[in-house]
Order: sequence, then structure tokens, then C-alpha cells
Amino acid sequence: MDIIEISLDLIDEDTEQPRYQFDDEALQELMQSIDELGLLSPIKVRTVNDGRYKIVYGNRRYKACKMLNLQTIPCIVSNVTDATEIYLEQIAENLTREGFSPIEEAEAFHKLLNDQKFSSSIKYLSNKLGKPEAYIKNKCDLLNFGEAVKKLIVSGTEIKKDKLIEAQLLPIKDLPVEHRDPLAKIIARDEMPAGDVKKISRLFKDKEISAGTKDKLLYKSGRELLETWSVFEQNRAERAKAAEPKQAAVKPDKPEKEDVKPAMPATPIKDELQRLQASLPVYSALSPQVLQTMDEMKPDETESFRNVVEAVVLNLENHLAEWTKIRELLKSK
Repeated sequence: MDIIEISLDLIDEDTEQPRYQFDDEALQELMQSIDELGLLSPIKVRTVNDGRYKIVYGNRRYKACKMLNLQTIPCIVSNVTDATEIYLEQIAENLTREGFSPIEEAEAFHKLLNDQKFSSSIKYLSNKLGKPEAYIKNKCDLLNFGEAVKKLIVSGTEIKKDKLIEAQLLPIKDLPVEHRDPLAKIIARDEMPAGDVKKISRLFKDKEISAGTKDKLLYKSGRELLETWSVFEQNRAERAKAAEPKQAAVKPDKPEKEDVKPAMPATPIKDELQRLQASLPVYSALSPQVLQTMDEMKPDETESFRNVVEAVVLNLENHLAEWTKIRELLKSK
């Protein structure tokens, strides 16, 4: 592998290369390093028309050398002409470098998969880049988020305020856009761990919760959403436990005489209504004395009480919406 010095004036940047975001502070640090120690790694170029060269990889080093007014730069000259091979090499090189953002990576994969010039498959990219197919699919899914959310996405695993990493977004990537993007902003603002995001994503994926109620949930903070999820799951578990005796009821013995017919099974919807009726007390307005006890609560108690009230109201609203539909269906019979 020969390394030759080439005049910077003969080298052009590749405007179609996958990396286009360059951090100014990091570029200044690279300039200082080159100025003090020299360029430690050559860039790679390929020949084009009129005796000129185009960069395959090493744009940051090229930029830093130009800003230092250097005349030449050490280069490896590539003879590869296949567009797909060149682009794959650019991706592979950038994957080893700091600052290659998840969105740049996703856009590069998307381009290889959808641009007619490349027409690659996920399996092909997986084999060439040594990445699992799921890795490539997950990266491409990031492109489904809106521009405002994509600007917050950064590389790495550290959770930072008003930033998003891939692990925080994967649990919500399949939600409808009207819930997905606002929820992503809440996650970024409140620095929510991926584990907590998985929990609250279940609220927005739950088919028992109406779209209108989910819209209201977006006014909550991350912590409030987590508390709502906790109460919702607790209520669901209690409902399932209450239904267990009926599900585990002992089967009736076989009739001793052939002419004895088994009892008709209970109608499931009647069972549900009876269970709901049994669990709900008869309505009675709260007395002023009871309402006044809220004034005695400490601030942290008030916050916790409010979240429980929100969860209870959410549960009641879901029951009301469901049984209102049933009432309307009965009117048409």
C-alpha cells in the first residue's frame, strides 16, 4: 500500500459521501494535533478526470490541513471504480470514527437500499459491513421520526438532557406519529432511561386506552407517565385476579342420566357487566369535610395523590367509553 504526497489543490471533497456533519470544536482539536505532531493517518482518494482526485475517506483531515494552509497531504490512491464498493468503504471507515451520527448512518443505509444506483439488500449490507440485519433495520427506523426529533439524536449510550440515543427511541418507533414524536421530546427533556421508556410505551400501545386519552397523557412529565403506567398495570393485575375464580371454576360433574342436559354457559358480556357492577360502589358525592382533607396533604403527598387520581380517572374513562358503545349497540337491536 503506497502512500504519496498529493497537492491539496488537486483534491476535491466527495459531496455524496455519507458523513456531512463536522463538529467545529473537534475540527479545531484535530488542527492543533496536526500542527504539533503532523498527520498521523493518510487520507484515501481515487482518481477522477483531468488528473484530479476525489476523497474516499478522510474529509476531516483534509479540511484541517487546508485550514492550516498546508500544500500537500499524504494519500492512499484507490483504484476502485464501483460506486457501491466506494460508498460501502466510506461507511465502514466512518463507523470506526467518532462523530458519525446515527442519522448520517441511517441515511447512508437508506441510500444503499433505495437508490437505483446501488439497489442493495439488507442481507448484502449485513455481510459486507459485518453488522446484524436488525442493526441496519433499527438505524433506518430512526428516519421515520420528524426533523425536530432527528436533530436531537446523538451517538453513544450516555443519556443527556434534550438529547436522544437510539436505545431511548426504539421502544416508541412503531407508535403513530401524533404520539411518537411528542413522546420522544418528553423523553429527551426528562432524560428517561430506555427501561422506563419501554414501560410507558405500553400505555400508548394498549388498545384498551382510547386515542383521546393517549393525547391527554402527552401533557404529563416523564415521571408522571411512569406513575400512570404503574397504577394502570396494578389495576389490570387486580382485574385479572378478580376474574380468576370464574376462569378456574370447577367443571360440573357428568350427568348421571343421559337425559339430563348440561347448564347453558353464562354469557361473557353479562359476566363482565356483573363483575364491573360488583366492583363499583353506588355513587355518593364526597362531603365537604372529605374534600377539605386535601388541604392537609404535604406537597409530595399531593403530587402522588394527583397521579393516582389521574390513573383512576383514566381507568374509569376507558370503562365509560366501552360501555357507552355497548349501550348504543343495544339501542339498535
